[in-house]
Amino acid sequence: MKIMKILIVSDTHGRTENLEKVLKRTGPIDRMIHLGDVEGDEAHIRSLVDVPVDMVAGNNDYFSSLPSEMEIELGNHRALLTHGHHYFVGMGHEMLREEARKRGVDIVMYGHTHRPYLERNGGLTILNPGSLSLPRQEGHEPSWIVMYIDEQGEADYNICYLGGLRKRRSIFG
Repeated sequence: MKIMKILIVSDTHGRTENLEKVLKRTGPIDRMIHLGDVEGDEAHIRSLVDVPVDMVAGNNDYFSSLPSEMEIELGNHRALLTHGHHYFVGMGHEMLREEARKRGVDIVMYGHTHRPYLERNGGLTILNPGSLSLPRQEGHEPSWIVMYIDEQGEADYNICYLGGLRKRRSIFG
């Protein structure tokens, strides 16, 4: 099995210019995950890539037929994809942790806060790619995550910023 490269984005809010820049900068990918608030751009986003796209609805996807959540397999991992607003992620991650325990997933991906986040603790990884359109973290740089699944099915992550000023690589042993 070759290394799999997965682009994880969220909160584009009907503005795909930065997503198009990210796709050029990131290079070939094997899969894309969008964690909600696409605001009607589902078809356009899917048309930008020739790979599987997993997409969930966000709190601003009012008339979307996208699922509110989904579970997927990624290498040796089972992931829950959600926008996060139903779990009150702006107030913390306890509800996400509890839902992960109930469902038996070891990765939870969410959006909604427009702030990148990456935590690995007790066998559970919680991540948020931030927002490509309306970032809210210090510096307000549009952000995304590139996830790699290695030959053994294990995951590694890069949080990337469009300004390129910061890049953090997490290596889990």
